[in-house]
Amino acid sequence: MNYLAHLLLAGEKEKLLIGNFIADHVKGRAIETFHPDIQIGIRMHRSIDRYTDSHPIVQQSILRLRPKYHKYAGVIVDMYYDHFLARGWSEFSNESLDRFTKKIYHQLLTNISILPIRSQRILGYMSRYNWLESYASLEGMQQAFTGMAQRTTFESKMEFAVQDLEMHYDLFSREFNAFFPELCMFVETEYGSLLRNK
Repeated sequence: MNYLAHLLLAGEKEKLLIGNFIADHVKGRAIETFHPDIQIGIRMHRSIDRYTDSHPIVQQSILRLRPKYHKYAGVIVDMYYDHFLARGWSEFSNESLDRFTKKIYHQLLTNISILPIRSQRILGYMSRYNWLESYASLEGMQQAFTGMAQRTTFESKMEFAVQDLEMHYDLFSREFNAFFPELCMFVETEYGSLLRNK
């Protein structure tokens, strides 16, 4: 899953939120340098990714894109799913997307000094250009994919990913709507007590 989903699933505990945000930039034993609850957030992020990557519905979405995008197909599907999460936000949160994203930016920026350098850089761009809300529009998705394509080492063709989203919009939407409630139940089962104990 991409940033918006991870941040929503992290719940209300700030340190779980931080761990979910920085997980991809914490390697090896560096995890041991963080507060225990941040470590749990990092492991939570990784559990969510393992569950997502092995789920047959997600695999179906990825297979549709793999002939064209190869190893980047999974990254693109993560972005597509964040798009559908942003579009259907009210089904998964009682808080508006605008209020949620402002709260998230504030919490992460308040703790920026403890984030890995790469996470700090991403947070700077994310908050400045409001990535989390921009995922709701196709224009915002196009900007995100264009930027990602420019940053990849090899040709990714991600600048064309919105065309494929539009072409198969209903299929990807149905797959997201079938998968995401299952992911929410997985997180509740695995981390429910942590999410409830603020």
